[in-house]
Amino acid sequence: IILRFELEKQLIEGKLQAKDVPDAWNTLMQSYLGITPPNDALGCLQDVHWSMGAFGYFPTYALGNLYAGQIFAHFAKTHPDWEKRVEKGDLQFIRSYLHEAVYKHGRRYRSEELIHNITGKPFSPKDYMTYLETKHGST
Repeated sequence: IILRFELEKQLIEGKLQAKDVPDAWNTLMQSYLGITPPNDALGCLQDVHWSMGAFGYFPTYALGNLYAGQIFAHFAKTHPDWEKRVEKGDLQFIRSYLHEAVYKHGRRYRSEELIHNITGKPFSPKDYMTYLETKHGST
């Protein structure tokens, strides 16, 4: 996400030409991850976003993960038995929660306001970071 954002920003600002994207991609991949894709299909052309003109799209994934982490933390507190219910195949309560907390509001609220309305807390990456540390361990 960060790599794509940085390249998109350079493209939009005119600091990077489209013909130079593969080299810039490979340079950043090497710098950030220590790898260089063997070809452009596995590098800068690995998905359809840029080819369909969807610039500025990738940061929304990061925001969505942060929002989801905070909403889920609230959900888990208000539904402490959620795992047992899911194990039994009961998923309707999740849909109902999301409908009441999120979906029914449509575009009524800005994201930060909606998060605060749902969780009672301002938007924060804390819950998502807790999720990542639980899943992958802290560094």
